Amino acid sequence: MPSCIPVRAWLAACMLALAALCGSPAAYAGDDELSATLIQFRDADFDGKTELVEKLVVLDNPRVAVILNALSDSRLYFQEDPGRVVIGLGDGSEITIEDAVTGAALGQVGKRDLDRITANNRLRSLIEDRLASLGLSSADPSQRRAAIDVFLRNPDPAGVPRLQARLAVETDAKTRQLLTVALALADLANPDATVRAKAATDLGGQLQPEIRGRLAKAAAEDSDPAVREAAQRALSHTQFRLQMLGWAETLFFGLSLGSVLILAAIGLAVTFGVMGVINMAHGELMMLGAYTTWLVQQWLPVNWSLPVAVPLAFLVTALVGIAIERGVIRFLYGRPLETLLATFGISLILQQAVRTIFSPLNRSVSAPDWMSGTFAIGPLEVTMNRLVILGFCIAVFALLWLALQRTRLGLEVRAVSQNRAMARAMGVPSARVDALTFGLGSGVAGVAGVALSQLTNVGPNLGQSYIVDSFMVVVFGGVGNLWGTLVAGLSLGVANKVLEPWTGAVLAKIVVLVFLILFIQKRPRGLFPQRGRAAEV
Repeated sequence: MPSCIPVRAWLAACMLALAALCGSPAAYAGDDELSATLIQFRDADFDGKTELVEKLVVLDNPRVAVILNALSDSRLYFQEDPGRVVIGLGDGSEITIEDAVTGAALGQVGKRDLDRITANNRLRSLIEDRLASLGLSSADPSQRRAAIDVFLRNPDPAGVPRLQARLAVETDAKTRQLLTVALALADLANPDATVRAKAATDLGGQLQPEIRGRLAKAAAEDSDPAVREAAQRALSHTQFRLQMLGWAETLFFGLSLGSVLILAAIGLAVTFGVMGVINMAHGELMMLGAYTTWLVQQWLPVNWSLPVAVPLAFLVTALVGIAIERGVIRFLYGRPLETLLATFGISLILQQAVRTIFSPLNRSVSAPDWMSGTFAIGPLEVTMNRLVILGFCIAVFALLWLALQRTRLGLEVRAVSQNRAMARAMGVPSARVDALTFGLGSGVAGVAGVALSQLTNVGPNLGQSYIVDSFMVVVFGGVGNLWGTLVAGLSLGVANKVLEPWTGAVLAKIVVLVFLILFIQKRPRGLFPQRGRAAEV
């Protein structure tokens, strides 16, 4: 047993040594050379600092990138006692510092005890280029691409050999393509006109502003006619791609607007088509769905609030819709003007109720992380929230279509919409169908409110902005026809976005409205007229 004591002591000593190594910054073989180079920065002028930066870059030390970033950001200092270079980690009269060579934390010191090592813009530009060179050897492809982007912004002939060396060993396809573009950009300055002409041709279709600027300069100023012609063709190719990209962006924004119009109108298409009720409170039902989303977000994390808010908003607004139908509308069937006035009064009541309960101030609904940012589709970047809402619109349309085509309620709804008297004679409970149909349309309006809460502030007047557009979509597509509502919503959304660059947003809406008036004169039943009872009106 006593013989085990020295062994235990030896193991304990090893563990303490290992802990000491893990708890302190690692030492590198080149630390002495790095330290000696840094000390020279104190008294060097800017030309001397340029030479020292070049000397730092060739050192095989992982602290070089950190030091160069600190120098560029004016966070590199010389500490007189004990005579070392440090990096400042804050601002103020007292700042936290770390050793520039080892990265060891040194606590806080007064700023007056430090001498700042300054850099000018030329030195910062050099540092940016050299950091990019260091990034070319990174194991992360995204960091390598970022380093190449730095070269594209400021092509330096000295960096060409490094790009060529990287291209010889690069395996990532996107990075190889970007390297090829960077080398072609460098070749625009080649003394050989043939090389410049080929480089200009290779750069055709590239969308980066830096490349377009250098091509424009070559097209205007190059001494060789063949190079100027190649640069002009390359610019024409780029301009064509930009035009196509602009059209694609307009189409996406049009589809995005159309998806919002469809969500706002699809519930109205159900109630209007089946029951013949002009529901002026439809916008307020969307408002209730948006407020439901806001309330859910007060109790649940943002990333989980929307999946919970969608079914809850449907349930809340469906119940409100059934209550409206049972309490008011069932006494007014066959009197469309009176239903219009009654539902307009209900809309005012709902608005005032929301103002009383939640105040008239707008509420903001936060977007979850998975709906934030942008999504790249080739060179086109689209916002995630509008892309998700477009997919959500398609899902809601598909579910509603399946409900009307594959369920007993859907069969009864279609029977009542085509011939109410015959459906009642066949035993269809038309009163129950009317209540459930109005509840279904109201529930879909609430779901539309959930989507709208991600695009605009939630307030008492939210629904008023969409009620007129909803009726326009329903009438244009054909009363009660879901496919007509889909086609009409997307068509009007795209038409608005196509007209806006030439006419402005307000005049675009006026032009679309005039077109609809003329269209209804020719086809009073819309694009896809409803068969049965709706066709007999």
